[in-house]
Amino acid sequence: MKTLNHAKLTLALFLTFIFLFSPFKSFTQFCIQGKFPPLAGQQVKLIGFQDFDIYTIDSTKVSAQGDFSINYSHKDVGMGYLTAADDKAYFVVLDKEDIKLKGEVLSIVQSVSIESGTENQLFAQYAKEHPKREQALSAWIYLKKIYNTDSLFINKKKPHKNINKEIQRIKQEDIIFLKKLDSKSYISWFLPTRKLVSSVASIAQYRTDEIPATINAFRDIDYNDARLYKSGLLKDLIDSHVWLIENMGQPLDTVYVELGISIDSILTNLKNDEEKFNQISKYLFDLLEKHSLFKAAEHLSIAVLTQYSNIADNTFAKELEKYRKVKNGNIAPDIDFTGDILKNGASIKTPTKLSEIQSSYKVVIFGASWGSTTAKELSQIIPLYQKWKSQNVEVVFISLDTDKALFKKFSNVFPFISICDYKKWKNKAVQDYYIYTEPTIFLLDNDHKIILKPKSISQLNNWIDWYLIQKNK
Repeated sequence: MKTLNHAKLTLALFLTFIFLFSPFKSFTQFCIQGKFPPLAGQQVKLIGFQDFDIYTIDSTKVSAQGDFSINYSHKDVGMGYLTAADDKAYFVVLDKEDIKLKGEVLSIVQSVSIESGTENQLFAQYAKEHPKREQALSAWIYLKKIYNTDSLFINKKKPHKNINKEIQRIKQEDIIFLKKLDSKSYISWFLPTRKLVSSVASIAQYRTDEIPATINAFRDIDYNDARLYKSGLLKDLIDSHVWLIENMGQPLDTVYVELGISIDSILTNLKNDEEKFNQISKYLFDLLEKHSLFKAAEHLSIAVLTQYSNIADNTFAKELEKYRKVKNGNIAPDIDFTGDILKNGASIKTPTKLSEIQSSYKVVIFGASWGSTTAKELSQIIPLYQKWKSQNVEVVFISLDTDKALFKKFSNVFPFISICDYKKWKNKAVQDYYIYTEPTIFLLDNDHKIILKPKSISQLNNWIDWYLIQKNK
């Protein structure tokens, strides 16, 4: 009996120790209370950010009196937003503080007052004041350029002095606000980062002398900082970084040099975090291709495959290998037409290979009947096909299907050549062209030089309209 009692006492002491000294904070809930009578009966959700995605933290139904209470925890610390039936967002700072809101409609910021929640009050104040300072700053800088270049004003010293003084005052006002923030608060990191992103358009248009410093600020971003992945800024940060370099007003060669430096800085920063390295480098690669910055995409792919091959995800590495082997400007492999070769649903005997097609341009599409996107994209070609043919553009569809009946039914309406050997990913052309997803589209010239790898038929049609039809007018 004494042994049993001793064991119970030991267990009780152990549980007391766990309760007192374990990280109990992970169970702590913080509350957002709201009073919005017009939202009575509606469902209100609190949405959080994680990497490039969003997730629902909590949801509740607004009472008949317009009251609601919604919770978040330590794992949700970052930025979030409240949304009701209209799906429009009211942004909130989720930084371990209870928040009390009052208003009419969440999506109309002017109707919302923050009764309590210091960080949210400061966030709302800055969100209201900073855009006005940015607009005024851009206006004063524009005026300064006029006074510096127009002979009517260039000798007016007093206005020069006053303009410079006002520019410095506005900048200092913003700096002072940010410096006063508690360095441990989430907004002390978020607001300067958000300011960097939101200033890009004004800097590119009105404050071009700030471009080098702004690009360097983007390069100084620490992609290992956990706060970034809860901010909702990850996508905007990368997009704005690339956009500013692309629109910095320099020759394309200079743009590519600057993009290369930025790519290297991001990859180096992430080299010790395999998951985030692959996540961000994949997003950056897709972004560069989307913007037709193929030389920069090539720079990224070579860096990943040579310097970081030990941490590159296998699927991503295969995509980059494809890019290196079948990038724009390379000569694409010839394709032997094996299996069923159809046109308008009927079998044809010629051509027997891609090189036998006599056409100025050849569109090669890899896809399958079971791919919803493939079906959507191929159906768009049908009404465009005769226009494309008039510009000497031919289309070849290489199917990944394994079922003969499905392939024939699917391709029956296509006025262009459709081919299937029912080997799916083991098809030789699929392997030669490093196809890993469907649909994948290539535009080749008559020598099989890769001109474009469009993301959609719409993009390809725009290219044909611009580069072929407009040029031939």
